[in-house]
Amino acid sequence: MKLTTCLVSLALSSLVTASIFGGQTILDDSDLSVPGDNPLTFCKATTDDKLVIEYVDLIPNPPEAGKVLKIEAAGNFTEEITEGAYVLLSVKYNRLITLFSSKENLCDQMKNVDKECPLEKGKISITKEVELPNRIPPGTYDVLADAYDDKDQKLTCLTAKVTFKSG
Repeated sequence: MKLTTCLVSLALSSLVTASIFGGQTILDDSDLSVPGDNPLTFCKATTDDKLVIEYVDLIPNPPEAGKVLKIEAAGNFTEEITEGAYVLLSVKYNRLITLFSSKENLCDQMKNVDKECPLEKGKISITKEVELPNRIPPGTYDVLADAYDDKDQKLTCLTAKVTFKSG
């Protein structure tokens, strides 16, 4: 249960980061990597997301069991984000087992990084720390964060693949 809670925290942190900083204009489908030191990728190439990412750094990258994961990110909103914005989250283990799937209120999640809605148009940065448990079952964890505004318009969509080894 503690692992699921931590992975949900990781997903929500990624989600908050994604929802704030997603939307990078991607012109080359061959590289959907999110700028910075992270395992994040955009779900698809896009030029119309409402958020533009400068970088997302994970410290350490890749995340390690028993360590504090620090997430630092910066970017720009192309418009104000208001109450009603939401994120669809999922965490899968070894591509087959869904550990968590949920629709979360984006504005509620922003409180986890000391931000409140409305989120104003313009530059923003966040820092978030997540304590990972000492024991995480070995395997690959796939995280999806797909964010929308209050009018169901795409904010961004990010994925991450994190592998924990035994020992």
